[in-house]
Amino acid sequence: MTTDPETTEQPEPGPRDEGADRTAERTTAERPAGEAAVKPAGDAPEGAPQDPAGDAVAGAGASAEPGDEVAAAAGETAGETPVDAAGESAGDGAGTGPAEDHGDEPAAAEADGEEAASGETDVAEPVAAEDGGTAAAEMSEAEAELLAQKRERERIERRKAAKQGPVEAGGKLSGTAAELLAAVRAVEKGEKPAGSVFSEPPAPRRPAVPEPERPRPTPPPAAAPAGPDPAAVESVRAVLAAGGAPEALAPSAAAVLGEGADVLLREDPWQLLRVEGVRPEHADAFARALLGPEVRPDDERRGRALTVRALERAALSGHTALEAPALAAALGAQGVPDPDAAVQSAVAEGDVLVFQDALDDVPAAAPAVAPAASAEEGEEAEEERPVRVLVGLERYAMAEESLADGLARLVNTTPAGSAEDWEAAAARLRGSASDLVRAVAGHALVLHTGGEAARAEPAALLAAAASLGLRVCAVTHTADGRRRLRAALAGGPVDERAVVTTAGLLSGAQGPARDADGALGLDLLVVLDAPQLGVESAAVLVESLPDGARLVLGGDPAVLWSAGPGRVFADLLAAKVCPQVASRTPDPGPVGELVSAIGVGELITVESPGHEVAVVPVRDPREAVHRTVQLIADSVPRAIGVPPEQTQVLTPGHGGAVGTRVLNAALKERFNPGPGRFGGFDPGDRLAWSPEPGRTVLGRVAKGDAEGLHLDLAGATVVVPPDAVERTLRHGWAVTAHQAVGQRWPAVVAVLPGDAGAALDRAWVYTAFGRAERHLSVVQGVGPALAEAVASGAPRPRTTRLPALLRAARQA
Repeated sequence: MTTDPETTEQPEPGPRDEGADRTAERTTAERPAGEAAVKPAGDAPEGAPQDPAGDAVAGAGASAEPGDEVAAAAGETAGETPVDAAGESAGDGAGTGPAEDHGDEPAAAEADGEEAASGETDVAEPVAAEDGGTAAAEMSEAEAELLAQKRERERIERRKAAKQGPVEAGGKLSGTAAELLAAVRAVEKGEKPAGSVFSEPPAPRRPAVPEPERPRPTPPPAAAPAGPDPAAVESVRAVLAAGGAPEALAPSAAAVLGEGADVLLREDPWQLLRVEGVRPEHADAFARALLGPEVRPDDERRGRALTVRALERAALSGHTALEAPALAAALGAQGVPDPDAAVQSAVAEGDVLVFQDALDDVPAAAPAVAPAASAEEGEEAEEERPVRVLVGLERYAMAEESLADGLARLVNTTPAGSAEDWEAAAARLRGSASDLVRAVAGHALVLHTGGEAARAEPAALLAAAASLGLRVCAVTHTADGRRRLRAALAGGPVDERAVVTTAGLLSGAQGPARDADGALGLDLLVVLDAPQLGVESAAVLVESLPDGARLVLGGDPAVLWSAGPGRVFADLLAAKVCPQVASRTPDPGPVGELVSAIGVGELITVESPGHEVAVVPVRDPREAVHRTVQLIADSVPRAIGVPPEQTQVLTPGHGGAVGTRVLNAALKERFNPGPGRFGGFDPGDRLAWSPEPGRTVLGRVAKGDAEGLHLDLAGATVVVPPDAVERTLRHGWAVTAHQAVGQRWPAVVAVLPGDAGAALDRAWVYTAFGRAERHLSVVQGVGPALAEAVASGAPRPRTTRLPALLRAARQA
């Protein structure tokens, strides 16, 4: 899906940092006249021209992200804009179209004064909020999780390096499999013809070896990461001042560039592009100020920095790599005279990696390099399989390769257990739940698809496995999903502590203990919101599984994709490397009937005798805002019995005439008027807290003082320091669909203003409408564009390497 200026959310999953945009606005506003050339990007003015009927002029909705050169290079459809990390639509405010939110993903502000956006910032609830504990005073939840993930990746690398020889039950690949993987990597480096990789027969599955009893120590609490050294910050500040850049960037630059940041900036001024909010034209001005006017666009340092930046921007839109032609086009748009030379320089310096992926079928949307031919002198040339050349950052390349290896380990594992016991457990269930239990009985990796009602089937699987004496753990994307799953399991054999969130499990604050090697102490891991897994999170989860464990990835493939790079669940479904169980459990009621029809591309009229579904036509933005407030304050409580605090407003984006900003201002005035004494907030305000890209936590303001804002998040208290308020907080009466993924409310009001039509697609509508449990009101201002969006196909594809890696793993 796409993100439009500030008002629309995007179907395309790409993270964006709303805080980055707000920081950019502040920096720009505070910069005195005449101050030097570098400054963070600010938001473009909100609003868009309206026609006499009140709808946005054609083409104004969901304008393509001006700064997203990656999207342009990839030839994305007009009107689609990659969702930016902060959850702001592309070009936040540069047009009226509601920028589509995609997981509300935070990212840096983009060029041309528009927010580089992907829709919204979906932020998984912090551990403190989920457990009801109080956030640590020394370290934020986001910092703790990032540090835990870093340590886990380091532990995984040590574990891989330490293990030698074949590992039973799906451990490291060895023998023929290892040779095949080595051959694949040789093809990637151009040392071997691609066709030879597929000449070996697939290796047989290896039997599982029962997991030995391991101690399960509790990991020690992580120490709070120290900030940049004050002396280093001052040194960087001096360099920034010499180059005319805002000195306020010094702490960020020192933290991002690390030790010797001042020296690095003097030698390579374009490294300033690594700092959030800095655009290419700003870095160019900084370089001219430091190096002199003779600086040229073809400077190798500039080309390398822009290559890395283009790939980082692509990651915000969900890509783990870019095809070489798309990357070259993106660099050309930034004025790089010789894009190929820039990429080669970046490869030579180790900034990026190049891959050649062999393709079984060349999709029309993904052009590949023409089939090559190789032959010994005097022999007839032999045609090879087509390949495509991809360029990516090392962190995502390593994550995808680690994930593919881990998934291959699971696919090649024959899990232990009594077939009779599993069959008896399956016989006690019916329908798809029985099918799921039987599939898990004989396979270590299983995929499960279905809507909200289908979540009862993984719950039945967890109960059945626990009754067999297995150690089970279930993972949800949000604390609300965790609460609902716990309610479904109440009274059964599953301990409620075995139900955790992704953030809680990755940070080590929730879930089973780990053994000396860092493996989780469990026999079955069920992930209920698998479409929200980015490639890095998925890799850490898979690598944390002990030998012999089973993994079930479940979720609704029709919802918006993850905030982070990758499309793990969709890639696995397409690869067909393991059993897939499709639920036959329909979502109940008129809302469920409507959402199910949307899932297959039909916008139908449903019978709603209890006013479960209501459509409220509006002609212009002013009327849309008025009717939204009226619905929450009066109509829904009176007709449905749902109080305002249990009704959530969803809209495609943050900016524009009916984005979250405008709606939240109107709803605050109606439900909690106040001067906004604490950074624009007052006690009692509903809010959305985004401590990091891809995670959104909804709650209320408890109070504000010198320490910052005290938030009540599902009973837990979190203190947001004053300098992080504007960057991480928004009002939460109205949010985007990406921020709402993984959560449900008794009543939902979906606001579709006239300028949102170009930003809508089936995934957005499906996700937004599916958040309602009892009642859905649709404030309809887009006219026939809604039906057209529902009839549209899948969201824009993401470029990933996982399918090719899985194909190679299958050969092993």
